[in-house]
Amino acid sequence: MTKPSIFVLMMAVGVALFFTAGTSGAATKVDDVIKMDHKAYSAHKKGIVEFSHKKHNEEYKIGCGECHHDANGKPLNNLKMGDDVKGCMECHKIPGQIPGELKKEMREKKVSKKEFKAKELEYHAEAIHENCIACHKAVKKKNPDTTAPTTCAKCHPKTK
Repeated sequence: MTKPSIFVLMMAVGVALFFTAGTSGAATKVDDVIKMDHKAYSAHKKGIVEFSHKKHNEEYKIGCGECHHDANGKPLNNLKMGDDVKGCMECHKIPGQIPGELKKEMREKKVSKKEFKAKELEYHAEAIHENCIACHKAVKKKNPDTTAPTTCAKCHPKTK
């Protein structure tokens, strides 16, 4: 190989490494306030929740693993603000809540609590509510004076 072609090859490798290094450390930007709206929902019955990611993480000192989990439900405690994470809808794929008739059918068949919960968590709104409300109630139990909301209207603003 001639000196000019080695130089061109080295430059190409250098540029490729530069771009690879620049993107491998790149993280997803997390908005301070996340509007809990998803294109899978054509309409909403209640106002859209505006979740303060920054406040929960920084002010309340809630770790990422409190909300984010793996496919087995195990907390992803090694996450930090800005890391790439899947959106809830990627796993809890069915928009809305489990239909009442399906709940009734499952109760009549006397399915186990584990099976019932697994089916329920396939529904996006059920998973979100389970995560948020369970946490808020636990916080409220420890500290009754907290402002952690436990009713629909406190998270879902009235729509006009």
